[in-house]
Amino acid sequence: MDYQRPNGRGTAEDVANLARRAGQLAGWAARTGFDLTRKLPGIDTAERGLKQVERGLLSELRRRLDEVDDPYHAALTAASAMNRADAGSRAVETTVTLVPARDHVEPLRAAMAELLNHSIGFGRERAREYLYAIILRQLTPDEARILAALSDGSPFPAIDVAERSAMGGTGRIVLRNASTVGKAAGVSLPDQVPGYVTRLIGLGLVELDEEVPSLETQYEILLTDESVREVEKQVKRIKIIRRTIHVSRLGAQFWQACDPSLG
Repeated sequence: MDYQRPNGRGTAEDVANLARRAGQLAGWAARTGFDLTRKLPGIDTAERGLKQVERGLLSELRRRLDEVDDPYHAALTAASAMNRADAGSRAVETTVTLVPARDHVEPLRAAMAELLNHSIGFGRERAREYLYAIILRQLTPDEARILAALSDGSPFPAIDVAERSAMGGTGRIVLRNASTVGKAAGVSLPDQVPGYVTRLIGLGLVELDEEVPSLETQYEILLTDESVREVEKQVKRIKIIRRTIHVSRLGAQFWQACDPSLG
């Protein structure tokens, strides 16, 4: 199937198709408990094939997202065209916009002008679609898996490991946002889960909450995690701060818009 226009740029429909295909693979693996069947004959080969196809689709999706409505890309393209025009190659066609174009505008300033010009014709739905596309472009495949695991609203345990001060208080945080959600999601880089969770919180897709006593067993399991035990070796007196993580309101809305199982 051809996913390119004659000029080589991706369209929003192209991105949606690629997102649906990549998401269907990731969603199928997460929702059917693919990791629970690894002991079946030939399952290792099947799993490697699945992940290879998934990586290929996600790489192509990321490339397309980089091309769709990217103000910095548009600014660089416009600047390049303007430079060619100044050199006498040919005139560049321009459009009257909210922020008028200037000669030799720096790319960052031109990109901001591009965003302001976009805002003229954006309604609520188009603005929401743009926001979700920008968020989607920033996610790694592992982070997408974590968000899928959190999408039903279930809380997962999370802990910070801190140095205990001389007075028994909390000192320097040496490990932040370690969680069992990575293992549940089947991420490829389990040691990066604290960073993944921190990034998802930063994007507003995931929120921290208070400790949930009913998750005691999972907290105990988390304390045996390799990343936690490694940090404990570096600190003489540790203090464990227990929390939970769950999908945020924005995260739930984002997932509803991107959930491949609904496509």
